[in-house]
Amino acid sequence: MNYSQIVSALSSLTGIDSADADFLAILPSASAYADGRIYRELDMLVANVRDASASTTASSRDFNLPTSVGTFLVIDGINIITPASTAPGSGTRNLLQPVARDFLDMCWPNTSNGGVPQYFAYISQNTYLTGGAAQSQVVFGPWPDDTYRVEVIGKIQPAVLSASNANTYLTDQMSDLYIAACMIFLAGYMKNYGSQADDPKQSQSWEMQYTQLRDSASTWEARKRWSGASWTSKQVEPTAVPQRG
Repeated sequence: MNYSQIVSALSSLTGIDSADADFLAILPSASAYADGRIYRELDMLVANVRDASASTTASSRDFNLPTSVGTFLVIDGINIITPASTAPGSGTRNLLQPVARDFLDMCWPNTSNGGVPQYFAYISQNTYLTGGAAQSQVVFGPWPDDTYRVEVIGKIQPAVLSASNANTYLTDQMSDLYIAACMIFLAGYMKNYGSQADDPKQSQSWEMQYTQLRDSASTWEARKRWSGASWTSKQVEPTAVPQRG
């Protein structure tokens, strides 16, 4: 479903005219609620990205995570590409091991004994500071002795649905779940949220519907990751004992 279809569906379910100015003004917040909740609660493959657009700085252990494809919210892995100044496809990926910052501070307190980084520690996700610190940042150990390309693998939150972003993965592939999440938020907009509401059961009903749809989507996503029954892509067969695998 595209943006217009989602707006039409939400208009029908809420009984609010799709041209209502206040309704259109609250929709971006409903979309943000739906996207944020679904992406946090489901380990979705669509949120996985790889970004190798940035490089280390020689004699500096600080590394700002790249943002060319989105802001990393979860890091699954970091590869240092050797030899120096080599693209990932032309060099060798060296997988870094995540450790505590204390370990790096103790083993490599300064630029002495620099080399190819082997470890990393997350330092900050604060992108709201002023200056160069306004970026998600990790530190490496040993301190890089050259300019190495860095491949970061992890999860971002894709752009939410809007008039200028008319199709998203969620609205195309999980429109039922997306609409249910939006309706939970819009129940508050219609003052139908909580014990003081005209119809408090509306939000409860949509929450129940959302939970059922989310659970089925979670199983689907697990199968995509080969994390289904016995670590396969297969669906659980209730009469099959033992499981596959």
